[in-house]
Amino acid sequence: MVASGALSLGLLAFMPLPRGAEPQVYVIEIDKLAFGPAPAGLHVNDIVEWRNSDIFRHTATASDGSFDIDLPPSAKGQTVLRQPGVIDYACRFHPGMKGRLEVVP
Repeated sequence: MVASGALSLGLLAFMPLPRGAEPQVYVIEIDKLAFGPAPAGLHVNDIVEWRNSDIFRHTATASDGSFDIDLPPSAKGQTVLRQPGVIDYACRFHPGMKGRLEVVP
């Protein structure tokens, strides 16, 4: 005979995980002195991968200090989104390059 608690735990192992359990990877391409469009539907723990396809060195630098990624030509780097909210970002070398991430729980 199986205890009801053990049976419940066994059934939970086969239930799908909630949305936040499996982070998604989103890519933002940098080219021609511009950030590509920011992805929609970002959640806490998702990963943003920055890819520099430009001939210039760039950064992806959050105004709140949550990330600062140095990206020489052909480089890529990642950041994990740790909090909900709006994150404005820019390139330290090219201040006209700006973008915004909107992160929900």
